[in-house]
Amino acid sequence: MDSLICYLPKKVNIYEFDWLFLTQPPKRYWEETENTDQRRPEEEQGTAVQNQNKSTVKERSLKRKNGENLEKKDPFPGEAPIPHKQLQKFQRGEKYKVPAGARRRLKEAIISSEAMSELAQKQAARYDLLLPEDAGFLEGDEDEDTNTISQDDIADAVDITSGSKYFNLHLSQFGPYRLDYGRTGRHLLVGGKKGHVACIDWQSKDLMCEMNVMETVNDVKWLHTEAMFAVAQKRWLYIYDSKGLELHCVKKFNDVLRMQFLPYHFLLATASATGFLQYLDVSVGKEIAAVCTKMGRLDVMSQNPHNAVIHLGHPNGTVSLWSPNQKEPLVKMLCHRGAVRSLTVDKTGTYMVTSGLDRKLKVYDIRAFKPLHSCFLPAGASCLSLSQGGLLSAATGDIVQVYQNVLGSSPVSKPYMAHRLRGQIWGLAYCPFEDVLGIGHGEGFTSMIVPGAGEPNFDALDTNPFRSSKQRQEWEVKALLEKVQPELIGLDPGQLSKVDQASFEQRHKEQVEALGFDPLAKDKFKPKTKKKGRSSAGAIEKRKRKVAHEDQRDEIRQTVQERTERDKEQKEKSNEKKKLGNKSTLDRFRK
Repeated sequence: MDSLICYLPKKVNIYEFDWLFLTQPPKRYWEETENTDQRRPEEEQGTAVQNQNKSTVKERSLKRKNGENLEKKDPFPGEAPIPHKQLQKFQRGEKYKVPAGARRRLKEAIISSEAMSELAQKQAARYDLLLPEDAGFLEGDEDEDTNTISQDDIADAVDITSGSKYFNLHLSQFGPYRLDYGRTGRHLLVGGKKGHVACIDWQSKDLMCEMNVMETVNDVKWLHTEAMFAVAQKRWLYIYDSKGLELHCVKKFNDVLRMQFLPYHFLLATASATGFLQYLDVSVGKEIAAVCTKMGRLDVMSQNPHNAVIHLGHPNGTVSLWSPNQKEPLVKMLCHRGAVRSLTVDKTGTYMVTSGLDRKLKVYDIRAFKPLHSCFLPAGASCLSLSQGGLLSAATGDIVQVYQNVLGSSPVSKPYMAHRLRGQIWGLAYCPFEDVLGIGHGEGFTSMIVPGAGEPNFDALDTNPFRSSKQRQEWEVKALLEKVQPELIGLDPGQLSKVDQASFEQRHKEQVEALGFDPLAKDKFKPKTKKKGRSSAGAIEKRKRKVAHEDQRDEIRQTVQERTERDKEQKEKSNEKKKLGNKSTLDRFRK
C-alpha cells in the first residue's frame, strides 16, 4: 500500500479514491458537475464519505420501494427531428386515400403500404447525411467565360487521377465512331462505321477485346452487364461477350440502325431502316413485340429512364412514344418544322430535349406535352445528351457545346463549356457517376472532362462501380428474379399501385363476355305441373301470359313514380319563384 500511496496526490484518501473509481458511473453530459476542488483533511474526508455512502444506500432502497427510476432522464428523448425540406426531397408522391366502402383487407393493405413508404422516406432523409459528396462546377475568374477554358488547362489544374480522364484515341482508319458506357460507368464500348469494335476498361486503360467484324456497324450497346454487348451490323443483330466471341446472330432483327437497352425489363429495343420497332428479351432470347410504325426510316431513338417508354424521332418533325403493349403510339407530338435530328430525355422522365433540321433546340415538359422554351442554333445540333447532373451537350459539326440550367423555365443561355475536335461528331454519351463526356467522331474517340456532370453518390445495390465478379454474379441473379414484365410499361408507372375502381356495369359486362351468359339474369318462368287437367297446354300458356311482362311493369311503375316526384319538385320551385317575384325590395321595411 505504501508503494501505491506515493503515486497518489496529497490529501487524498486511498479508500475514497477506490470508492470513486469503482462505484461511481461516468457522468452524462446533462448531469450537473460537482465541485471536486474542495479538499478536506484525510480524517474528516473519510468520515464524510462513509456517511455519504450510508445516505445514498438508504435513498436507493427507498426509491426502489417506491418504484422510482434511479437513472436520470435524457432531456432529448426519441429520435432527432428531420427537417421538412429534407423529407420533401425523398417524398414518394401523394398519399392514397382509402376509398369509401372498401373492405377490411383493402384498408389494411393501403395503411400498411403507406406506413412502409413513410418509413422509407424518413430513413432515406436521415441517411442522406452519410452522403457528403457533392457535385462541383467550373468557375472562372472575374470577366472570364468558362467556355474559353481548354481541356488541357483543366487537366493541368486538377489532380493526376482526374487529369487522366481526358484522353484521345486516334482511330482515323475505321471511323466515325459510336459509343456506349456501361451502367456502372467503368466500361466503354466503341464501334466504328467500318467494322472496328472494341470494349475498354477506360479508367485503367485495359483493353478487354478488339475485333473487326468486316461489315458496317450502325450502333453498339451494352446489355445488363459488362459481360455481353450487342452490335447492330449491316444485315443482322449480333450478340458478343466481353472477350469478342460471337454468342448469337438474331436474324429476325435486320437493318437495325439504333438500339436502347431497358435494364429493369431486360429488353433490347431496336429501330430499323424498314420502320419497325422490335423488342428482344435478352434473358430468354425471345422477341417480345414487333411494331410497324409506318413512319419511314428510324434513325433517331431514345428512352425514358423513368417509365421505359421509347421515344422515336421521324422525318416529318414528329416525336412518337411507344410501348411494346400497343401497336399504335401512346403519344404523337409535332416538335419541329423539319426532320428530327436528335432527342434525349432526362433521368427523372420530366423533360425532353429535341433538335431538328430547322436548327432549333427545344425543351419539352413530358408531363403536359408542352414546350417550355426553344433557342436557335446557327449550325443546328446533330447529337444531344443529358448528364445525371442536368448538363446538356450538343454537337454542332466538329464542336461540342455544354449548356447549364437548361431544364426548367429559364431559356438557354451561353454555353457552359466548349471543345473543338478534328472530325465530324457521330456520337455523344455521358459516363455515369463521372464528370466525363465521351465523344465519338471521325478521327476516333475523345474523353472530355465536364465538372458537375456526374452523380457523386451511387447506389451500391443497383450500380456499383467497384463491385467484384462475385458481386456482379449475385446482382445478376437478383436482377433476374426482380425483372419487370414488359406488360407493365406505360406512361404512368405509378398506376399499378392505385385501386381499380371499375363500375359495377363494366365488371358485369366483362363477366358476361368471359362466361358467354349473364349469371345475374332471371331464369325463365316454368309453370308447375298440376293434376286434374290443369296442366294442359292452354292452361300453361295462360299462366305464362300472366307472368310474361312483370319486369316491364315494374320498370314502368318506377319511371312513372320518378316522373311524378320530379313534377312535384318543379311545381314547388316555380311557386317559390312566383312568391319571391311578387315581393319588392321595400317589403322588408313593412310590419
